[in-house]
Amino acid sequence: AVRERLERISDEDLVLFGIDPKAARPEWAVLQVLPVPPVTVRPSITLESGVRSEDDLTHKLVDIIRINQKLREALDSGVPVNIIQELHDLLQYHVTTYFDNEVSGIPPARHRSGRALKTLSQRLKGKEGRFRGNLSGKRVDFSARTVISPDPNLELNEVGVPLDVASRLTVPVKVTPWNLDEMRKLVRNGPEKYPGALYVIRPDNRRIRLEFVSGREELAEALQPGFIVERHLRDGDIVLFNRQPSLHRMSIMAHRVKVLPYKTFRLNPCVCPPYNADFDGDEMNLHVPQSEEARTEARLLMQVQDQILSPRYGGPIIGAIRDHLSASYLLTHKSTYLTKDEVARLLVAAGYEGPLPDPEIKEPKPLWSGKQLFSLFLPEDLNFVSKSSICSIYKCESCLREGCPYDAYVVIRDGRLISGVIDKAAIGAERSESLLHRIVKDYGSDHGKKFLDSISKLLDRFITLRGFTYSLDELDIPEEVKRSIRRIIEESEENVNKLIEKFKLGGLERLPGQTLEESLEIYVMNELSKARDKAGERVEEYFTLGNSGIVMAATGARGSMLNIGQMSACLGQQSIRGKRISRGYRGRTLPFFKPGDAGAAARGFVYSCYRDGLSPVEFFFHAMGGREGLVDTAVRTQQSGYMQRRLINALEHIRVEYDGTVRDSDGNIIQFSYGEDGVDAAKSDHGKAVNIENIIARAKLKHEKGEAAPLSYIERRVNEAASQLTPILHRTLMESLRNSGLTRKGVDEVVRSTLRSYGKSLIEAGEAAGIVSAQSIGEPGTQMTLRTFHYAGVRERNVTLGLPRLIEIVDARRTPSTPSMTVYLDEEHRRDRSLAEEIANMITHTTIRDIADLIETDITEMSIRIVLNPEAVAKRKVSLEEVKKALALPYCEVTVDGYEVILEVKGRDIPQFRRLAAHIPDLKVKGLTAVKRALVVEEEGEWIIVTEGSSLKSIMAVPGVDPTRTISNNIHEVAEVLGIEAARNAIIKEALEVLEEQGLDVDIRHIMLVADAMTASGEVKQVGRHGISGGKASTLARAAFEITVPTLVDAALKGARDELKGVAENVIVGQQIPMGTGLIEVYMTMPEGVDEREGE
Repeated sequence: AVRERLERISDEDLVLFGIDPKAARPEWAVLQVLPVPPVTVRPSITLESGVRSEDDLTHKLVDIIRINQKLREALDSGVPVNIIQELHDLLQYHVTTYFDNEVSGIPPARHRSGRALKTLSQRLKGKEGRFRGNLSGKRVDFSARTVISPDPNLELNEVGVPLDVASRLTVPVKVTPWNLDEMRKLVRNGPEKYPGALYVIRPDNRRIRLEFVSGREELAEALQPGFIVERHLRDGDIVLFNRQPSLHRMSIMAHRVKVLPYKTFRLNPCVCPPYNADFDGDEMNLHVPQSEEARTEARLLMQVQDQILSPRYGGPIIGAIRDHLSASYLLTHKSTYLTKDEVARLLVAAGYEGPLPDPEIKEPKPLWSGKQLFSLFLPEDLNFVSKSSICSIYKCESCLREGCPYDAYVVIRDGRLISGVIDKAAIGAERSESLLHRIVKDYGSDHGKKFLDSISKLLDRFITLRGFTYSLDELDIPEEVKRSIRRIIEESEENVNKLIEKFKLGGLERLPGQTLEESLEIYVMNELSKARDKAGERVEEYFTLGNSGIVMAATGARGSMLNIGQMSACLGQQSIRGKRISRGYRGRTLPFFKPGDAGAAARGFVYSCYRDGLSPVEFFFHAMGGREGLVDTAVRTQQSGYMQRRLINALEHIRVEYDGTVRDSDGNIIQFSYGEDGVDAAKSDHGKAVNIENIIARAKLKHEKGEAAPLSYIERRVNEAASQLTPILHRTLMESLRNSGLTRKGVDEVVRSTLRSYGKSLIEAGEAAGIVSAQSIGEPGTQMTLRTFHYAGVRERNVTLGLPRLIEIVDARRTPSTPSMTVYLDEEHRRDRSLAEEIANMITHTTIRDIADLIETDITEMSIRIVLNPEAVAKRKVSLEEVKKALALPYCEVTVDGYEVILEVKGRDIPQFRRLAAHIPDLKVKGLTAVKRALVVEEEGEWIIVTEGSSLKSIMAVPGVDPTRTISNNIHEVAEVLGIEAARNAIIKEALEVLEEQGLDVDIRHIMLVADAMTASGEVKQVGRHGISGGKASTLARAAFEITVPTLVDAALKGARDELKGVAENVIVGQQIPMGTGLIEVYMTMPEGVDEREGE
């Protein structure tokens, strides 16, 4: 009957339902037949015991047939209606669970063993389902996986491959007249003898497996051009090397094979940072590209040396790490001198093949300085200055630059290291504006690779010859230092006890927005953390750079001063969620202490250091603090991983087109020019399109002094170039040249170099801008702390920071967890603190409860007595008039007597009176309802108000507020009040603030792209299934992300067509994606008179 009704709906009406009549009819929703999938979809397996076990789908189909048969028999034999109804319901149940076994409200169909069956829906959805598990990503052939270990003797772009692996993986090679003899030799060697071959493919496509061929000699002789030999891997082959999780594009790079003995992959330790690899048991994957095109693409785009500069911040991500940094400090230290024998050994190791410089010390025997040795590997015309990492441990008033007494200022002139020690700041990984960065940027990546290769081998050999250890003795400190540390801690303890006494007597000053207990905790935490820092400082004063631990910490090789302080001074306060360890039992943390003890030791302060070992109680507290760290890491990885997956899914199809615009796969413009200036972050100079100061400095050194070019000449030259530069670049170039005093020749060269550099740094068409941006934000997310620490010291406002805030921004939450406004004031209010505080008081939400000491209700008199607190009234600047106005309710008479207010209620019964009385404390006296607190702070010489709670619309109308600069951190609110463009800028500002606060360097262009993608449609959309990803045109792409089954059902109803324009859908159908190389289509005009079909 239902089906008949549905059949009556006409095709014209279907269009109104959103159903395409060509694709679907409503009566098809009532099944009359059930297609049965072939056996290949539901294969049965034979267990070891010989029992045949059927597939879940087969079980389900058997159930359906069985009940269907029963139902037919029941209908034929005329049994009672209720039995037929039951069978009918059961059939419905089986069919439902056949399609989807996770329908809510229905118990899932189960196996005999009690496990729920996996039916059609479950096969499609989820991480292991058909879409994500077998279509978006699959297992591949020609891959290998094993443990990795370090080998500093490899070149930067080599990978050591075990012989076992090299003789199993193959590369297909076409036989040509030129390589015929070589191929014959490989075929003779066969699979067992390396180098050999595994297969021969004849011109008629027959594959011959050499393992089973007895007469290899004949086969070798029969080889002709046109045969294909699948030969073993050998030195110099291009392979792809990858470590999971692949968080950014440098997680998979092209290396050259170096076949080595033993069973592990080996790689140069300098390449660890991009893979985030270490050698404590990590495993890595290796893939062998099979076609010439794939190999070429890997060679030209993916080689390690071309990935030295990271697209996340335009600085080197590959560089010297760990040992190399300690070694480079020791080698370039003032006191390092080497004999001819030592110099020769080091230079041979580094592969230097040039003349030896003159020794720095001639008598009594010739000695070379470490700085001279290092200089041999620098380009000859290199000029560079910067501070060393060790600079940070000296607290100098002002920098003496080249005259630094500690040798912490690097000066390189004409390729010679004149002063300063080389450490992380110069050659370290993830350091922008460093020596390595300059070499790669100005001399090219191959030069950078050669430099890294040479110095890492040099430093490696040097530290091996010199020796470098760190022992327990080096943590020892003299008795008087120990005594002073004990004194510091005892003083601190006294202060803590004083604070506790003060709290008990009620004399403790309450911090804004905190209860008294919370305030006490904050004071105590600050006091105790000061104690640890002071104790650490005492140890630092005693240890010098003669101490190996200090060398490692100061040069940036490993560890920090904090670690050294903890090893030899005192461990300090153990905290959980940013608070001291709280009481676990009744009034105490452990039965070891007396109840109610709030002292330092009883709440997790550890006096001991690692050198002396911890007491059992301290050990327990320390384990509590340590556990939190582990849990935190696990949670963080999961959260940031999901954020990155959503970002990539939302932005994957965004690419740069040939006209320089950034568009999605449907051709909608996201940005008119990538990052507003068209510069690729990876090719930029730490975010700048061109480093003009650098170009001018080089020009100054190159051109001899002469008459400075006149301003008119500079302006003419720069304006001629203006059309090819961005306005900001044009302005910078003009200003820099005006102040440079260069000759005409010099000016010409600078303008030429600037144009050339700008042209080189532009992003290329086909670049997958969206994916790179998503990775550049997602990858640092993993390193971000999860816990939202409030401002240390006086915590006056709490702000969500770190990963949770970043997730909040990309989620485009309607209400952020800590909404806040930054209120700028007009001319007269911003200079004067008291005027600013007036406005702050005016906008702070104040209720009767906030200013009353006592609220009494008297039912007999039907009156309410309110006693105001004079201090609160004064502090919040409330006038009694305002109180009166707030209480002017209907049926009420208000009489004010000093700070006592009496409300008499007329003409209400008791329940109404009670309701009224309950409502009184929450009556608003003044302020904006949303603003919980307002704080006046000084910023860049003016007073501003920072609020907790946000109401942008109402604050704009407050007199004294400067509406042009006032902003909220609630992005939806900004969009509603100021428009979409303001919301886009708010997203960028908020995201940048979070990243900068965490000390993470991310190019603003990436954040701009995410913000533009979120706001391109005219409203703020979240990065996720309800926002950008859900709005994709492609059915397959949506199904591959989340909500798989409903997407497919909906597409079937609408008769949707997938145009296969994006990334995900092309991966699913196995085509090349329309990005990079895949963006280009080649057309060919046939010569006239040639029939197209002949070419087939």
